[in-house]
Formats: sequence, C-alpha cells, structure tokens
Amino acid sequence: MTFTNEAASAQLNKPVLKEGSKGDAVKELQKLLLKWGAFVSLDNNGACVFPGEEVIDGVFGPKTKNAVIFFQGKVFLVQDGIVADKTWRALFKNAPVDMPILKKDSKGELVKKVQERLEIGDYYNGKIDGDFGNSTEKAVKALQKHTGLPVDGVIGDRTWFEVSQINTIFC
Repeated sequence: MTFTNEAASAQLNKPVLKEGSKGDAVKELQKLLLKWGAFVSLDNNGACVFPGEEVIDGVFGPKTKNAVIFFQGKVFLVQDGIVADKTWRALFKNAPVDMPILKKDSKGELVKKVQERLEIGDYYNGKIDGDFGNSTEKAVKALQKHTGLPVDGVIGDRTWFEVSQINTIFC
C-alpha cells in the first residue's frame, strides 16, 4: 500500500466567497481573518487599529475584502479578494499552501517576493532580482537558524511558513 500526499491538497468543500456574499461561511471567514490579524487599518494618526468581534457580521463588505487581500499577500497568494479553496486552506493553516520548493538557482517572481519579505525581516540586503543566489541562500539560512528550523537554505513548507510570518505591518 502506498501513501500519497492527497490529504495535504484535499479540498475543503467551502463555498467561494467574495464581496457581496453573506451568511455563516462569511462569519467563519471573518473569524479566521480576525484570528490572524488581517483586519488592520490606520487611524487618523497613522496608528494600527485592530478591530474586535464587531467585524464578524456575516457580510462580505469592503473591510472583509481588504482583510482577505492582506491575508492573501501574507501567504503569497494572488491578491484578488476572492476566497476560493486555496485561500480557505491557507486560512486554516495560517500558512502558504501548495508552494514550490525554492533553492539555489531558482528564478522568478516568487523568488523576488521572497527576497522582498526577507529584506523586510532584515535577513536580506541584496538585489531584489528574482534570482536565488548566494545572498538569498544566506538570508534563508539566517531565517532558518533564527526560527529553529534545519539550516539548509531551501524553502520548503516549514520555511514558507516562517517567511510568511515576517511582519509586513508598519504603522
């Protein structure tokens, strides 16, 4: 008998939600967004405002859409404000899902996003060029060491989680 990784990518059978949606599924979404700190806004003085339970109203309005977009960016998803299966799964894990393994010589937009996040976290100070070279590898290893992960310079699931946890809120 062989085991596959189907469970890790199994769909949750949650409804697709977007602005205008209403009901219990929206309340569940709002609770998760609140739990992960995605409902953040600025007051008139530029200070962060984190609301409370009042945002859980079952109505997918502009504030919920903004929270979804913020969360999607945090976990490296397309920031479209629509909650489909991948966003639901990321919300339940508070982590990126279905991400590729990135390592030395990987290239592309996703590497660029990782470099930007590592720079925000003070791990990377190289060129943001989408090329996973020595500087990016060194930054990944520094993050892994700081977070207690095995230090291999490779971005797999556990390292994706740690990269996604780098704070991007500056208010």
